[in-house]
Amino acid sequence: MGFKSITIAASILAFSTSTCAALLERLGGLAYYDDVADLTWLADANYAYTSGYHPTGRFSWANANSWAAGLDVAGVTGWRVADTLVLDSGCDNFTSGESTGYNCTGSEMGNLFYNVLGNTAGSLTNVGPFSNIMPWYWTATEPEPRRGWAWIFGMQNGTQWGADYDDQLYSWALHDGDVGAVPLPAAVWLFGSGLIGLIGVARRKV
Repeated sequence: MGFKSITIAASILAFSTSTCAALLERLGGLAYYDDVADLTWLADANYAYTSGYHPTGRFSWANANSWAAGLDVAGVTGWRVADTLVLDSGCDNFTSGESTGYNCTGSEMGNLFYNVLGNTAGSLTNVGPFSNIMPWYWTATEPEPRRGWAWIFGMQNGTQWGADYDDQLYSWALHDGDVGAVPLPAAVWLFGSGLIGLIGVARRKV
């Protein structure tokens, strides 16, 4: 195999691994990384309750956001509540600048429900590696121009609606990026070392 062939093969490998969706275990199974959306979700979808932080796991909207922002899971901080795409034309109900109903795949929870886990509107048949999935979850997004409520997502059936800030709903924390990623300099060094080794083998065979 020549140098050019090795370079092409390495490029194909890097491309394929960056475009194939997968949920990769992180933090010893406490979280899973979606390598397409570049988001890490807690494995326990009701962590506030099972960790003993809250007696029911249900919060007002402000408290849900505060809880997620204050999380420290295996030394990892910087967690948050999911975002929602306010104007999502994929939703069944897309009128007056509001996006509600089924098939709202523009939201982070909608993408997880439909695209990553492969569920269909009205039915949660695949929970993947996640546990304790509850019916309704807060998102961080407040729609405009209405105030006083925020978007919520129903993981039991894949619906998106709005709820008053004081309603008591669940909170599922996620994190931007890969919490288990190898730091970039180390990753680059490992990739470069491997590539140099392949080049050396190829040259010896020439």
